[in-house]
Amino acid sequence: MMDMTNKEYAIYVAGKEEPSPFWRDLIWAFVSGGILCVLAQALNNGYLALGMNEDTAAGAVSVTFIFAAALLTGLGLFHKIAKYAGAGTLIPITGFANSVVAPALEFRSEGLVMGMSAKMFTIAGPVLVFGVSASVIYGILLQLFG
Repeated sequence: MMDMTNKEYAIYVAGKEEPSPFWRDLIWAFVSGGILCVLAQALNNGYLALGMNEDTAAGAVSVTFIFAAALLTGLGLFHKIAKYAGAGTLIPITGFANSVVAPALEFRSEGLVMGMSAKMFTIAGPVLVFGVSASVIYGILLQLFG
């Protein structure tokens, strides 16, 4: 093991890392996220054509996206798609579904309770806690100050 200062280590790492194609990644994330949004709109239009009202159709689109992201994660395809689509796959609903399913699959060998169930919300848990807490605080402030 080498003894390095933080500065020496930073120089060493900077020499090893490959430059990121920032603009290409940015544009591709925008395009792939846009494709997902177009797909969501197409699903919404399809559900409306089936006779659902707007609220039910919007809920059905959300459920469809959650199911698809969970299924693709379970099949090992979500990460492959995300490798190319980048942040475009992280529209909140698909990224959240992936963040619940991926740790559950990773730790399933440790058992149903202590593995899969305990690790399922490792990533998503803080999002839920802070999201629910923020919405409660916002609701209280809204009621107090109208």
